[in-house]
Amino acid sequence: MREKAMSVLKQYNKNEALIRHGIAVEAVMRYFATEAEEDVDYWGAVGLLHDVDYEMYPDEHCKKAPELLKAAGYDDTFIYSVISHGHGLVVDAEPTLYMEKVLFTIDELTGLIGAAALMRPSKSVMDIEVKSVKKKFKDKHFAAGVNREVILQGCKNLNMELDDVINKCILGMRTMAAEIGL
Repeated sequence: MREKAMSVLKQYNKNEALIRHGIAVEAVMRYFATEAEEDVDYWGAVGLLHDVDYEMYPDEHCKKAPELLKAAGYDDTFIYSVISHGHGLVVDAEPTLYMEKVLFTIDELTGLIGAAALMRPSKSVMDIEVKSVKKKFKDKHFAAGVNREVILQGCKNLNMELDDVINKCILGMRTMAAEIGL
């Protein structure tokens, strides 16, 4: 399942940063799936493909994805899960499943953690701590493109504290740190 998802992602995305972001989200989705005793490969594929349309169709993000994913053989349930991370921003597809709520929450957060990790001497997620990420989260000028309101709304939807979500994201990203480049 991962090989197919990676192939589809790379078919529409050549930018290495976007591919690494997909892998970071995949890693965190796999981490949450393991904890929830859910299908790790399925959750990972949803995470990997969440921005499948972003590079080629940035103005149609989450709107072009259904067509691309349908052509690749993914079903409507999978596609809905993928696009639900854009709820309230670019689509009306509301995250209702636990998996979808996780994706909605951690998409932006992986970007913040990655940026925070790059500021460290190690340039790695292997030694970053929640308190460091939280400090960067509070600094609105740091990684200004990260939508902190989405992260906070996601934490609320998951009924989880921000610190807990940050911790799980860090732990998930560590599982694929080399592939992410952090």
